[in-house]
Amino acid sequence: MEKPEGINVSNPRAGLLAHSMQLTAKHSELIESIYDAGLNPELWSDVVVMLNGFFGSRACGLISKDKVSKSGSTHYYCGVDPHFIQLYADEYAQHDPLARLPRYGEVRNIPDLVNFDEYRRGRFYQEWLRPQGCADVANAVLEQANSPCPMLMTVIPGKEMLNAKMRARMQLIVPHASRALMISRTIERKQQRSIALADIVDRLSAGVILLDAACNIVHSNPAADAILDADDVLRSVNGRLLARSPEANAALRIVFRDEAEVAAVAGAGRKIQLASRDGSHHIAHVIALPSLLREGSAGRAGGAIGALFVWKAKFDARSCAALIDRTFELTAAELRVLLSIVEIGGVPETADALGIADTTVKTHLHRVFAKTGTSRQADLVKLAAGFCNPLVH
Repeated sequence: MEKPEGINVSNPRAGLLAHSMQLTAKHSELIESIYDAGLNPELWSDVVVMLNGFFGSRACGLISKDKVSKSGSTHYYCGVDPHFIQLYADEYAQHDPLARLPRYGEVRNIPDLVNFDEYRRGRFYQEWLRPQGCADVANAVLEQANSPCPMLMTVIPGKEMLNAKMRARMQLIVPHASRALMISRTIERKQQRSIALADIVDRLSAGVILLDAACNIVHSNPAADAILDADDVLRSVNGRLLARSPEANAALRIVFRDEAEVAAVAGAGRKIQLASRDGSHHIAHVIALPSLLREGSAGRAGGAIGALFVWKAKFDARSCAALIDRTFELTAAELRVLLSIVEIGGVPETADALGIADTTVKTHLHRVFAKTGTSRQADLVKLAAGFCNPLVH
């Protein structure tokens, strides 16, 4: 009978104890490395090599298998010639026994999935596995059944079939690899949302400035960079946001002293007025950040606790006409009346400007009131002003 490696034959009990302790230490190190890879996917390649050594297998890898097309992709592997990896992706993924996936979390080899004699006569064994000098493949699905293309841990034992020792070691690792993969997926989804959100912010016409509790600039979009470059209403001094107006400067320091204050100001809809040299004004709207953005800014200057949306104060209802039209489904005549009421004044002035009768203006105006949920001309002015706010866009 073959003795375990490292056993002292002169003292079998002590040797077995030492071997068991050595295995436990190796197992603990491997589990720790698996969870490290869950946090940093670049480490999976090294973990796969460690898994292969722990199992005592010929090859090991992480592959994804499409349930519909049966196509497969190998993400991390060791012990297989890259030529055969490419052959698997191009041709043999659809012929391997994984056309029938094992249940989540269970270690299964080829005889568990298909008739072994039929398998040995098939293309996968004859043309892909046998030329590598191997006889069997073991797999474990690492993701739940709702995944359309689940990740699997796959192991090629070598010339022999999967034995009980290798199966037990694989089964020991499966729950840890599954949880680590779930961590990787969660981090990946959050990063994708953060990237998508950052892209949206960068496309806004309003300036967006993320600030920490000391008013240090954590992030600014291109529109905000243009405002800062103008060095007028706002500027950056050593990375800290300063306002031209002492009053606005004081307001910024008060608002951004902590997250609670930012949330209170944002909830109340309060704005900070910013005066420029030429007498024009900008508006700074305080925004409380969702947790996703706060987490995304961690590691920089204390992390962002809130944001400023900054835009030049101006009223141009016609620039927002298309958005108003789409929102309330106004006719062309109704939209012309609404814009004229907002820009010119009352019914007589609108009738003169448009060259129509007062009664016609009133008819269109009543329809506009009904569609927009307003009842006074002053309400229409406020409504149009709201659509000129870049936050509405």
